[in-house]
Amino acid sequence: MAALTFTHQNLLHFTPKLTTSKPYLKPKRTKTKLSIQTIRESPQASFTDQFVLQLADSLEDSLPSSSSSLPLQKLRDNSSETLLSTQWPSRKDESFRFTDTSFIKNSDINPISHPPNSLDLLEVSRDTQFESFNFVDGFLVDSSFSSSNLPDGVYVGSLSKLSSEGILKRVCELLGDFEWGDLFWSVNGLGAPDLMVVYVPEGCRVGNPIYLKYIAVDGADKGSKKMPLSNPRVFVLVEKGGEVGIVEEFVGKVGSECYWTNSVLEVVVGEGGKVSHSYVQKQSLSAAHIKWTSVRQEKTSTYELVEVSTGGKLSRHNVHVQQLGSDTVTELTTFHLSFGDQTQDLHSRIVLDHPRGYSQQLHKCIVAHSSGQAVFDGNVKICTTNGCRAANKEPSS
Repeated sequence: MAALTFTHQNLLHFTPKLTTSKPYLKPKRTKTKLSIQTIRESPQASFTDQFVLQLADSLEDSLPSSSSSLPLQKLRDNSSETLLSTQWPSRKDESFRFTDTSFIKNSDINPISHPPNSLDLLEVSRDTQFESFNFVDGFLVDSSFSSSNLPDGVYVGSLSKLSSEGILKRVCELLGDFEWGDLFWSVNGLGAPDLMVVYVPEGCRVGNPIYLKYIAVDGADKGSKKMPLSNPRVFVLVEKGGEVGIVEEFVGKVGSECYWTNSVLEVVVGEGGKVSHSYVQKQSLSAAHIKWTSVRQEKTSTYELVEVSTGGKLSRHNVHVQQLGSDTVTELTTFHLSFGDQTQDLHSRIVLDHPRGYSQQLHKCIVAHSSGQAVFDGNVKICTTNGCRAANKEPSS
């Protein structure tokens, strides 16, 4: 059995480098369809990965036929364009040199096009004693959470049911505005059937945490090569001075079924706001679990993450925190356990572009099996008037 602990702490005092902000472009309403035949005839064909294009085509075929809201369609269009020039990651890529994703690529990937029936849902979720919002195979279904428990102005629910034009405009401005995403980020952007929105207005404190439960029901027998794919996506926006807690739990049916959960959480914390984020991953030991958490912090805001990951044959969490103003606080506390033939992978990146940014990270991992593996890559990028420098913890296995 092996156990490792990594820590870092940064307290920065410097004058920031000023840059101009990007103009907001109104997204298109038209749908971008990835046709493999069209791509082969285009000048970009030499840069495309045919496997990725086939996956993208199957994702689009699995999407609901009803028209999408403007922010979600914008996200899908941008993700489609990105996938045109994105290769499936291999061990030759720096960020994946210790993480083998061929387990996923060699499977028969089938994007899930609809949620299961209610009987399957009840069988899995009856153990919870908390009010929750439930994702089943990537689809947001009826929750046990009562909106009457929420303060005025707070919205938690599907983007498709959002009636406030003001909130919709804010979501459209900020959703998917992220330049560091990889293939899995884009796969989610194209394949997410809906978007869950958590909105906290200015100066509002939500007392009880928002509990999000992700349940994998559709799974294939181990060894069958089939791999159902789900793409749940959540967007959290906390305005100036707001505060909320987010709890995410990923589970599956009891057994060793094979499936792939490809999840994304976007968080925007306004000036003086605070988000406390808890994340628990305990999916099937034959499953693939890949998650992106993207956080943008405005000045004097706080983001705290506490994570426990013990499930999945392959589990990877990409955490990216971007400082948008001074005096931010970022704290990451994570624990990974490999007690079988598992790979537990954490890649974190904290970008500090403004004065007095404070960050603290503690990561612990235990490997208790001869075939187990734990990977950690912690990166802190510090930008000043003299340029940028990176304080890295080298990827380790």
